[in-house]
Amino acid sequence: MGQRNSVRPPTPATTTSSSMTNLPSEPEFEQALNELGSTLAPFLEQNPSYQKAFDIIQIPERIIQFRVVWEDDKHVAQVNRGYRVQFNSALGPYKGGLRLHETVNLSVLKFLGFEQIFKNALTGLNIGGGKGGSDFNPKGKSDAEVRRFCKAFATELQRHIGPNTDVPAGDIGFSTREAGFVFGTYKQLRNEWTGVITGKAIDWGGSFIRPEATGYGLIYYVEHMIAHVESGAGFQGKKVVISGSGNVAQYAALKVLELGGTVLSLSDSKGSLIAKGDKGFTAEMIEKIAEIKYNRGELSTFTDASLEFHSGARPWKLVSKYDVALPCATQNEMDEDEAKAAIAAGCKYVAEGSNMGLTQEAINVFEASRGTESPCWYGPGKAANSGGVAVSGLEMAQNSARLTWTTEEVDAKLKGIMKNAYENCFQTGKKFPAKGDKAQLPSLVGGANIAGFKKVADAMKQHGDWF
Repeated sequence: MGQRNSVRPPTPATTTSSSMTNLPSEPEFEQALNELGSTLAPFLEQNPSYQKAFDIIQIPERIIQFRVVWEDDKHVAQVNRGYRVQFNSALGPYKGGLRLHETVNLSVLKFLGFEQIFKNALTGLNIGGGKGGSDFNPKGKSDAEVRRFCKAFATELQRHIGPNTDVPAGDIGFSTREAGFVFGTYKQLRNEWTGVITGKAIDWGGSFIRPEATGYGLIYYVEHMIAHVESGAGFQGKKVVISGSGNVAQYAALKVLELGGTVLSLSDSKGSLIAKGDKGFTAEMIEKIAEIKYNRGELSTFTDASLEFHSGARPWKLVSKYDVALPCATQNEMDEDEAKAAIAAGCKYVAEGSNMGLTQEAINVFEASRGTESPCWYGPGKAANSGGVAVSGLEMAQNSARLTWTTEEVDAKLKGIMKNAYENCFQTGKKFPAKGDKAQLPSLVGGANIAGFKKVADAMKQHGDWF
């Protein structure tokens, strides 16, 4: 299957509102919108009334912007922009992370919130989609500065969130430490203990497996892909290239090792750390890297004779032969040339641990390969990396019941959620192939987009949001 075409150009200008025609450029959001719209064509051709739902669903229910003034260690006032995009609440309270990074802007958060709607729908849990954060960068800041920023940020955010309204989680730059500061501020100002944020520490309302969930869930999803192609096989003996070195990459790598695979790379914004031979990374190496990253250090500071750091390079062209590619860093981290290089290296499976990890051109390369003798099957992030928000949803359920489930209970539920998400993508992709698509492997991205969109659109119609 080559490049996909939508029934109507999936841009904000397709809506019925004339005020939508002169919006400023939002490249990340427009890319996410096009990626969804381009795969809805076979569904919309059979169900044209849903075009109206598509027109409406692409506009957030609410966008909140505010300033965050905080005091640095030199007692100087600093100011950042704060955001919360409450995109869609048809299936439940808005749910999505808070990102702290200098690149945060409305386009990025709208893209993330839009993806979150359909990702959350694919978990089968009753949660809507949203995203938020700030252009504050915690790197290079003291713990006291991070605390003061988070408390200032949460002082405004607390007006707009709540356990039945909007339940944020973590994202880049926002982990258990930051969640604690936001939760404490909310509790102080509202005088109530509720599950208003997820990713909390275990001893005050967090869930087991939550830090590991996105990485573990990614591997569970890819296991189903491998088992379908290779008659029940798994990661045993597979060579795996991973980008990123944060939580998602770390736990995906550890799970690969546990299942008998070999991890050949990790990376960060400065470059890639590549295994020189076939032995790859050990669990001990990954744990040391986790410590470096927790302290906001760079991957280049980790030295080992069996590893080589490549400054300014992503890993996809640095490894000569591998079976699985897992982008786990940020958006658009694999382009068209890198996708072609992955296929040339023998890659058979690629799945996004990051949100929108592949450019549209890279997706097109992998989707087209499904019809060749050497296919590389693509698992989209809105399904493959949904394990994190799935366990966030399980954390919400535990908070509501004032219970804590065991590691084994949460892991079993996560495996079940990822299995159901994969089967939903697989069966929907089979049911709605694109025109002319004769490939034996169904499009998982088409299946994910159609299944997630239909579930949310159906709920919206029953609420009277479109008619």
